[in-house]
Amino acid sequence: MKSHQLISRIAKQATEEFYSPFPPNYKIGRTKYIIVAGSVMSGVGKGIFASSLAKLIKYYGFKIEPIKIDGYLNQDAGTLNPFRHGEVFVLDDGTECDMDLGSYERFLNTTLTKDNYLTAGMIFKRILEKERKGHYLGRDVQFIPHVTGEIKFSLRNLAVKSKADIVLLEVGGTVGDYENAYIIEAIRELIYEEGKQNVCFINVSYILEPQNLGEQKSKPAQLGLNRLLALGIQPDIIVCRAHKPVTQRIKEKISVYSNVPLRYVIGLHDIATVYEAPLLLKKQHVDDLVLEKLNLLRKAKRLKQATNLKKWRRFVKQYLNANKRITVAIAGKYTGLRDSYASILKAIEHAATACNARASVKFIETTNIHSIKDAANALKNVDALIIPGGFGKRGAEGKIACISYARRTKIPFLGLCFGFQLAVIEFARNKCHLKKANSTELDPKTKHPVICILPEQNLEKLGGTMRLGSYPAKLKPDTLVWRLYKKQTIIHERHRHRYEVNPEYVQLLENRGLIFSGTSPDSLLMEFLELPQKEHPFFIATQSHPEFKSRPMQPAPLFFGLIKAVLE
Repeated sequence: MKSHQLISRIAKQATEEFYSPFPPNYKIGRTKYIIVAGSVMSGVGKGIFASSLAKLIKYYGFKIEPIKIDGYLNQDAGTLNPFRHGEVFVLDDGTECDMDLGSYERFLNTTLTKDNYLTAGMIFKRILEKERKGHYLGRDVQFIPHVTGEIKFSLRNLAVKSKADIVLLEVGGTVGDYENAYIIEAIRELIYEEGKQNVCFINVSYILEPQNLGEQKSKPAQLGLNRLLALGIQPDIIVCRAHKPVTQRIKEKISVYSNVPLRYVIGLHDIATVYEAPLLLKKQHVDDLVLEKLNLLRKAKRLKQATNLKKWRRFVKQYLNANKRITVAIAGKYTGLRDSYASILKAIEHAATACNARASVKFIETTNIHSIKDAANALKNVDALIIPGGFGKRGAEGKIACISYARRTKIPFLGLCFGFQLAVIEFARNKCHLKKANSTELDPKTKHPVICILPEQNLEKLGGTMRLGSYPAKLKPDTLVWRLYKKQTIIHERHRHRYEVNPEYVQLLENRGLIFSGTSPDSLLMEFLELPQKEHPFFIATQSHPEFKSRPMQPAPLFFGLIKAVLE
C-alpha cells in the first residue's frame, strides 16, 4: 500500500463510526445467514433443532455451514469440566469444542474445523493481539464496533472459506445472558448490513407446563421475546419447545405478542428420539419457511430432498422397531450427567441400529468400586462394558477392577483412550505379574510405569498440550481390529490424551499375549490393543476416540464390532 493510501485509510477509520471488516472477495448477498438463539432457558435443544434444520436444507442440495458461538471466556472447551458443560468434542484439526458441533457432524455427515467454533475468549484474544500490532490505527478499542466487528468478520470469513450458500449460527446460552449482549448486538448489525432478505433469525423458546396446573404457559416465552425485541431484533420464526405438543392457543398468543405471523410459529415437542426431529420439522415445512424468507426456495431440489429423506426415514424406522435388546455398561466418573458421554451414547445407538438392536445403557460410578467383587456386582446382567476417556486418579482403580472382571469372565469390552491405558495397566498387573504397574499420571513414583509421558513430550500447562485431532494408525493384518476396519492398512481416528504406552514394556506385554493391533506409522506409539478371539470373544481398546466419527448410518467400526459380538 502506498503512503498516501495508508494515510487516507488511517484518517477515514479515525473519523467514521463503522467498523465492519470484510474478508477478501466477500460479496453481500452471495451467502445467506440463519441465526438460531434461545430464550427462557438453556438446554432446550437448540443444537438438535439447528442440526435438524441444517440437515433438511442440505438435503435440498444447498451447501450449509454451521458455526457455534459461546459467550464464555475460555479459549476453547478443552479445560471445561464435563459435569458443567457436557463432553468436550474434538474435531479432525484438534479443536476442542462444544458438544453441539458433534450434533452437526453427525446430522450433516460432515467434518468441521476450527472455523466452525467461536468463544468470547477467542474473540478477545484476537482483538488484543490486533491492538498490540496497531491494527486499529490509534482508535480506542470498544465492544461496539470492534468486538461486534470481529464476530461479523468470523461469520463472513467462514462464508468465504467454505463457499457456503448458507451459514447457520447457533448462539449458546440465552438471549438474556450478560455474556451474550454484544453477540446479539453483532447479529443486529449483521442484519442491518446484509439486508433483511439475507438473514433469517429464529428464536427457540420454551413453553412451560407446571405439573400442578396441567396447562401450558406462554408468559416466560413472552418475556424472553420482549428482551429480544428490546435489543432491536424482530425474529422471523419462533420455535416453541415443549414437553407436549404446543396448543393452537399458545401459538396464537406468541404470534400476537411478537408480531410474527402464525404460520411462522412452530411447535417442537419432545419425541421418542432426536432422529425424528428432522421429520417433525419437515411436517411443518420449517425448511421451506426459512428458504422462503431467504429467497432461496425456488432453487431447492425437491426430488433430491425426497430421496434423502426416504433413506433417513428408513433409518429412523429401523431404530424405533429394533427387536433385540442388550445392555451396555459405561463405567466412569461423570455418570451424573449423560451429556458427559454424548458421543459414546450416539455411537452405541448407531451401531445397535445397524444390528437391528436397541441398547440400554447402565452407568457405573467407578468411585464406588474397590474390588473385583464390587465390579462383579456392578456388571451383573450386563452384556458389554465400555471404559470411556477421562483424566485423573479418582475412580481409576474401580475402572481397572471392571476391566479385570470383563477380561476374566469374557464380557465383550471396549476401552477408549483412558480405557486403553487402564487395560494395559490391568494386563501388566495380572498377566505380566507387575503388581505395582501403573500410569505416571496416577502414581508419579510407580515402580513399573507402563503408561507414561514420553521424553519428547513437553507439558508445562493444561490447555492445548495434548495429542489432539486426527492421527493415522497402521493396523496389523489378520487382527480383529484390522477386519473391523475392512482390512485397511492405514486408518485415521481422533485423539485427546497426553499419556502413552511405555515402549520399554511393549515386548513383555506382547510376550504375555497382548496384541498391539495398531500403532503409529513409525511404530513408536501403541494405538490399538486386543486379545486373541480364542481367549476372549471381544476385548479391544484404542488410544483414540472413534465415537467422534460415528454417524447414524455409518457406525464406528469398533462399536459395531462390540454390539455384533454381544449378539453373536
